[in-house]
Amino acid sequence: MNILKITVIITINFYYSYEIVMTQRFAMVFFISLILQLSAFNTKAYADVIEHDRGSLTLQKVPSRIVVLAFSFADALAIAGVSPVGIADDGDINKLIAPIRERIKTWQSVGSRYQPSLEAIAALKPDLIIADSSRHQSIYNDLTHIAPTLMLKSQGVTYRENLQSVLKIAKAVNKMEKVALRLQQHQRLMEKLRKSFNSKATFQFAVISEKGMWLHSPESYAGSVIAELGLKSPIKFTTNKAYIETGFEQLLKINPDWLFVGKYTSRTILDKWQKSPLWKMLTVSKPKRLITVPVNTWSLASGVLAAEQIALALEKHIQP
Repeated sequence: MNILKITVIITINFYYSYEIVMTQRFAMVFFISLILQLSAFNTKAYADVIEHDRGSLTLQKVPSRIVVLAFSFADALAIAGVSPVGIADDGDINKLIAPIRERIKTWQSVGSRYQPSLEAIAALKPDLIIADSSRHQSIYNDLTHIAPTLMLKSQGVTYRENLQSVLKIAKAVNKMEKVALRLQQHQRLMEKLRKSFNSKATFQFAVISEKGMWLHSPESYAGSVIAELGLKSPIKFTTNKAYIETGFEQLLKINPDWLFVGKYTSRTILDKWQKSPLWKMLTVSKPKRLITVPVNTWSLASGVLAAEQIALALEKHIQP
């Protein structure tokens, strides 16, 4: 094991312990800077052991045929400049946000994120599969018989958890230096927007359909991006739930100053609620306080590119 591999392992361990005495935001910037310095020792070195949610994964070579089973992993490969050969895209390429599609080559669909086709995955002869440790636990052994499988969190992932996964994927595809530089750019954007917002108002994202409304708390991806930008949540109670089913009475109670909604159906529960005389009690009944946003970006996606899209949309709508 060469000096870069040894030092990277030490640095990763140091990053997780260093978070205890530093803010996670500063610790991440510090960690990325160290990775850049370490890469200078040997840019051709390949770290072949990756810690993931099922232990350690050893790769004998840099993978070139990668199948990903969640959108966040496609996001991570896109910023690394790597194109997967297969994606669990639910049979709809447009479910991947445009910034991802613009950065990767044409891929083969391997079915849905919830039930990917093992036959379709195997047909692509991958040398790495990146699977969701939540959705794909039951097929993990089957996947490992096809190719080395990296299990990382995607469903219910938060902004900071995703950054850790991005670094692990970068390590797996031998793109640590490129990704570290991209994350520095990302952090500068997020910090710039955080300073510019400086708002005491409350901001809430929710998905809506004909059946109801589900608030995305700070434990969700979009909710954690909002929190990362220094914007306050109207949810005053402590919860570890990412998604909270909410009725009209509950919405009146939390009364957000801004409400961003992603629609899963053209007609939604809001069509009914807006006819109520109580609707005017909500702050978001004022002009331009109820904003429809792309559900694919705010709800289905998670990753660096998705976070930037969310942050820039917030800037567009709330800045004077």
